[in-house]
This record gives sequence, C-alpha cells and structure tokens, in this order.
Amino acid sequence: TEIDWKAYMEEVEGFANGTLDYTQLKGDTGPLVYPAGFVYIFLGLYYATGRGTDIRLAQYLFAGLYLLNLLLVFRIYYRTNKVPPYVFFFMCCASYRIHSIFVLRLFNDPVAMAILFLAINLFLEEHWSWGCLLFSLAVSVKMNILLFAPGLLFLLLQRFGLLGCIPKLCICALLQVILGLPFLLVNPLGYLTRSFDLGRQFQFKWTVNWRFLPEEVFQNRAFHTALLLAHLAGLGLFALHRWHRSKESILALLKDPAERKHPSPPLTIVFILFSSNFLGVCCSRSLHYQFYVWYFHTLPYLLWCTPTAKLAHMPKVLLLGVIELCWNTYPSTVCSSLSLHICHGLVLLQLWYGTAPPPALHTPPPSRRPAAISKKAQ
Repeated sequence: TEIDWKAYMEEVEGFANGTLDYTQLKGDTGPLVYPAGFVYIFLGLYYATGRGTDIRLAQYLFAGLYLLNLLLVFRIYYRTNKVPPYVFFFMCCASYRIHSIFVLRLFNDPVAMAILFLAINLFLEEHWSWGCLLFSLAVSVKMNILLFAPGLLFLLLQRFGLLGCIPKLCICALLQVILGLPFLLVNPLGYLTRSFDLGRQFQFKWTVNWRFLPEEVFQNRAFHTALLLAHLAGLGLFALHRWHRSKESILALLKDPAERKHPSPPLTIVFILFSSNFLGVCCSRSLHYQFYVWYFHTLPYLLWCTPTAKLAHMPKVLLLGVIELCWNTYPSTVCSSLSLHICHGLVLLQLWYGTAPPPALHTPPPSRRPAAISKKAQ
C-alpha cells in the first residue's frame, strides 16, 4: 500500500533538497505531474512523518482528513435537504474502495476533494471570493477539480455578470501564479507542461471504465477527441436547458444582474457543480481506481435531487451498489466497465428528465360572450 506514498515522498524530496526545475522532480512511478499546491502540501506531510518514513502516522492524518471530508459533505447535504438520512450509512460505511483511497493508499485525490468541498461550503454561504481561492487551491493539488469549473463559471456569470465575475476569475489565476512562481522562474515551460499536461496518455491496464474497448481504440487520438466533443456537448445542453431557467437568452448572463429583464430563479449551486463534474467523469479518457473519490460523495445527491416516489428509492440504492461493485472489481473486466457506463447513463437520464422545467401553463383566451349571471345574483 505504500507505492504511491513512496513516490510522492520522492517527488517532494527533490524540492526539499532545493530542486526548482519541475522536470527534475520524479519518483518511482515516474515524473511529477501535479501542480505546485501538491508539492507544498505533501512537503508538509514529508516533514511531519519523518521524511515520509512514518507511514502509520500518515494514515492517521489521512483518517482525520477522511472525517473532515465527511463533515464538509454532510454540511452540504444538510443545506440541500434532498437525500434521505439512511443513505448516509452507505456513504460512511459501505465503500471499501473509498476507505482504501484515503487511509491505505494516501492518494492526493482526497486532499483535492476535501478542499473542493470546503470551497462549495463557502459558495453556499455566499463567500464567493474565499470560495474561488479555495477552489483554485484544490486545482493546484490535482487537476480533476477543473471538471467543476464549467459549473462554477456559469454560477459566477449568473451571480455577478461578465464584468463582476472577472475579479473572481483573477483570484483563481493569481493563486496559481503565486504557488507556481518558484518553478516558473526557473523553468516555466517545464512547469506548465508537467503540471498541466492535458494530453497525457493513460495505461490501458489501469482503466476502470474503458476495459471493454480494444487497447488500440483506447489509445487512439480520435477516440479522445470524440470524448472531448461529447463532454462539451453535454455541458452545452445542461447549461442551456437545465442550468439556465430564465426566459431570457443565455447571453443575458453576460449582463449585470440588475440590468436583466427577467431575473433567473434561485439556482441550486450544488446541482450545477455536481452535474458539471459528473458529465466530466462520464466522458473521461480513463478512470483509475483512485478516481472514484472524484464523484463518490456526490452520487447520493445526483440520484436524489430529483423528485422520488416511495418505490423508486430501492432502485437508486441498487444503482449505488452496482457502481460500488464495478469500482471494487480488480482488475476491471468487460462486464464491470460496461456496467459502470450503464449506471452512469441511467444517472444522466434521471438528471435530464427529472430536472426538466415544467411545461408552461396556457390559459385559455377570455370568451367574447358575457359571463352568465347566476340565478342567485339575479
């Protein structure tokens, strides 16, 4: 269980020894491919655990992170008031894979997600500047947080308009520059290409979601392009027809909110952010086992945010169980990867049809005949 932890410690050890060229920071599993926030956080863990040797202490620290992450998630769910209480049992106790990702393998994915959930809590409290700062910090730990970025951009435009959201975006960008500055001053191209490598190839043996494809198709650039186009199309459809509820054109989001003719009804921050991330997960080029934490804690909300009949609760619980089974199948198989896509498709269908705006009520035109006078009125 210490393979990834050992690699992380080797990567940050180079920085501790004074190496500022990002291309020279490497570990047993290969070169460092995460942004600078990862380096600073795991450098702190490096020193806290006796230069990475006290793995038991690291596991205790990650167990604390796990509890903090649950607290942040529960606070979000408490604000939304959508999910029945019994579902939280499955979130806490029924996922061997999530416990392994946090406490056994000590991945950086849980660190990024915990910071992200803290940012969402700040958004819910209308602390948008602080939320953007924490969101950017989460991105600096691992880039998967960018899957939430389209939803966040939509929320910022809806809340502040184009001019009003620019300062918030500057907060996100400025933090990235500050964190990466020591490396940017030495080898800017090396830092940018290593830490924000969007074209990185994944190994077929680790894929959870595309095992049913031949390896040559999995590695084909045309397949990657098709997934990107599907992702953009899904975001566009949700933005136009599920996130945008105003009678005005979506371009009205660029205006100052005070100048809009038809103010948008209150938007569900959690729905927009979680669905934005889920669309990205569905269209990912590859999902590795630690990536389960990217969306595990959002699944109950995605399943129960739509109106649910009493008899429909059991199929949703079953869906959670099948997804968990797919992620616990190692190595992945044709059956497990296909089942995972089917489950994702069912969740997407429910999100699309369950959140459709109600049809407009057409009132009949007034009759030209004078209203009949009742006998009592006479």
